[in-house]
Amino acid sequence: MSVDPMAYEAQFFGFTPQTCMLRIYIAFQDYLFEVMLVVEGVILKKLDGIPGCDISPSQIRKCTEKFLLFMKEHFDKLFGKMEEVLLQLVLNIPKNVLLPEDQVHEQYPYSKEEFQALQEELQQLQQQCRAEVGAGQALRAELQEQKAVRAELEKILQWFDGLENICREHGTGNFKESFAFLTQNSKKLQDVLKDVEEKSKKMKQHEQLL
Repeated sequence: MSVDPMAYEAQFFGFTPQTCMLRIYIAFQDYLFEVMLVVEGVILKKLDGIPGCDISPSQIRKCTEKFLLFMKEHFDKLFGKMEEVLLQLVLNIPKNVLLPEDQVHEQYPYSKEEFQALQEELQQLQQQCRAEVGAGQALRAELQEQKAVRAELEKILQWFDGLENICREHGTGNFKESFAFLTQNSKKLQDVLKDVEEKSKKMKQHEQLL
């Protein structure tokens, strides 16, 4: 059997030429075996009709096997020549023939180096695409964070607006002055609270001494 893979022929026929030849060989061989069995059966029937014949069926089988081996050897030689002719002249696509589905390669021919360069460029584009996708995800996450911060700022502004309205309702028109007044009072309250805590500690220490 031929060792050439004949991949282009397999693309056209849908099967490898070697597989086709192997099936033909097996079919011929099976047919040869069947014919020899039929011949053997006919010989045995003819011998049964001859009086005084001392040829046994085992001897007939040996002769049949020898003849089958002889026929198989000659068949293999003839089949080898037939295979060579079929693979070269029938199941072979000439080098100058291009299949219809491969016409695009003729229109846009590329060398091995150019194809390698295209693959490298494709890999670079894929990496850039992945990087852009990652950057887009990061920007979307930052946008969500900015939305959350903006919402908090709007809450703070609403709180200041409410505080300013309260100051106006109580006769204080300047929000800055009101806020400064609240800050001073807060500091005074903190000082008073600190003074009370210190006096409370001194009283506890005095009670422990007593």
